[in-house]
Amino acid sequence: MIKINEKVPNLEFEAYVDGEIKKMKISDFKGKWLVMFFYPADFTFVCPTELGELADNYEKIKELDGEVISVSTDTAFVHKAWQDNSETINKIDFPMAADPTGKISKTFGTYIKDEGLSLRGTFIIDPEGNLKIMEIHNNDIGRSIKELIRKIQAAKYVKENDGKVCPASWEPGEKDLDPSLDLVGNI
Repeated sequence: MIKINEKVPNLEFEAYVDGEIKKMKISDFKGKWLVMFFYPADFTFVCPTELGELADNYEKIKELDGEVISVSTDTAFVHKAWQDNSETINKIDFPMAADPTGKISKTFGTYIKDEGLSLRGTFIIDPEGNLKIMEIHNNDIGRSIKELIRKIQAAKYVKENDGKVCPASWEPGEKDLDPSLDLVGNI
């Protein structure tokens, strides 16, 4: 399993994007803040609420020099069928990666071996390909895309402001911390 600050391997995969099934690899997104958004399966209950919210906020993520790849253990053909049959999923413009062997999910530590599915996992990779943020949780709890965007903003901020860190619930424009100046507990 990949760890924080490690380089993400240049995995190859098929994805359904722009009405086509395409061969892609992680390095296709070098130079972007890449969000790998794992979910268990197409045609389920919680997944379309998350993916719909992600699709609604995709432009905001792109404005942050971000890109999104959603990943499930379904095939690209199932992704196509889901887009063809769901008004919510049809809004998706980002690549929907197919991981039927579980290789990508295993690399990121989200694979449920007994089920052949992925846990919900969100990973943010910096423009150089290093893992900066990871979150994995049970499949019955949906994620907040608003919080995902805040995390991208915070990761970008600390990368662009050497030595600065972001306190809890930090939002752009709020006070950051400088560990070399701020005393612990006196924030």
